[in-house]
Amino acid sequence: MLLAGGADSWLYQRLERNISASDIDDVLGGGRPASLSPGAKNILLVGSDSRDGANAKYGKNLATMQSDTLTVLHIAADRKWGAVVSLPRDSWVEVPACDRGDGTRSAPRHFKINSAFAIGGAKGDVGGAAACTITTVEHNTRLRIDHFITLDFQGFKGTVNALGGIEVCRRQAIHDVKARLDLDSGCQIVKDEKALGYVRTRYSVGDGSDIGRTGRQQEFMQAMAAKAQEKLTSPGDVYGFLDSATKSVTTDNALAGIRPLYGLASKLRDIPKGRLTFVTVPNHPRGVDIPTDRANISWQHPQTHTLFSALAEDEEITNTRLAATPSVAAGSVQVPVLNGTGKPGVAAAVAAQLRSAGYTVTGTGNAPGIAEHTRVTHPPTGLEVQAEARVSHLKTAVSPETDPSAAPRMITLTVGSDYSGLFG
Repeated sequence: MLLAGGADSWLYQRLERNISASDIDDVLGGGRPASLSPGAKNILLVGSDSRDGANAKYGKNLATMQSDTLTVLHIAADRKWGAVVSLPRDSWVEVPACDRGDGTRSAPRHFKINSAFAIGGAKGDVGGAAACTITTVEHNTRLRIDHFITLDFQGFKGTVNALGGIEVCRRQAIHDVKARLDLDSGCQIVKDEKALGYVRTRYSVGDGSDIGRTGRQQEFMQAMAAKAQEKLTSPGDVYGFLDSATKSVTTDNALAGIRPLYGLASKLRDIPKGRLTFVTVPNHPRGVDIPTDRANISWQHPQTHTLFSALAEDEEITNTRLAATPSVAAGSVQVPVLNGTGKPGVAAAVAAQLRSAGYTVTGTGNAPGIAEHTRVTHPPTGLEVQAEARVSHLKTAVSPETDPSAAPRMITLTVGSDYSGLFG
């Protein structure tokens, strides 16, 4: 039985008071992706870069709320496997219109994915920040997000401390003033400030990239998950962990409370060893497609489509499966664009979208007739992989078709009335 009567009841109430909840259903509104596997759960985990309260010592120079880390946790319907998917903060995506919390809405734009948290949290509301981030993730992945958990610096430290710290092994020492980290080389247990500094450090380690930091964060989370499975073997252990972990935590209403959080912790604990997979959204430097952009990354296609389609269908995903899918740089694809809608200017507008995503548009024109459905056609041989990558970048569901009369080395996009744009 989970904590009942006497002192246990007092502890139960204390834990309930730890948790902040936010009702975001009305903010999210309609038009969301359908839940294709209702028994499975997708939980958005946000590491907040908030500098309020006890976090002020890390600097007060941030004008807006920001997300430091962004992760999707997928728990399979049969609870026999799970996946932790990191979405690098420098991911260049389409950020849809969001409520700012002051009665106004932002305009859609392309920018870093972590900007969504700042837009929704413009007035300091964590729920609004989470809602805009959920909307952005769903918009770019078509994966339904069921719950969210935000954790600030204090909450992260409490979580690590509740597990007794995490072992990290470094060949070289790390000295990072910005991350407040002085870490010797070798293996050691880190907790509290050192644990926080370790997952935050960026420019003092490796190539200084966000991708490098994401890799270290994933290794750290994997170690935390393994230690949690080892230590949290009884209701009392889980309660002690939650008592520390839920301080400085905000969730959606449905997940706020000891029972749902205890249930979540138990589900994670019970996933068999080796069946909780940690992956990063397949990506490459955006400069590969847009040479002038050296600061952001683009999600790779068709691997990204493979990843999120599998999670939506509750199909187990592995790094091996993702690596088996060839990657295709947008700039390597030559695309003529034909307007099949009958409306003037559509081909030119779509061509501009493609160029902004890095595709090589070879020309525009009108289709022979009106096309109700968007089509992607290619010659019978040699461009199958590129065509699959091309259709996976479309929001409109399209299957590539071979066309014996197609121009060599060209993948033709015929824009139909159902065309709805590109992902990212």
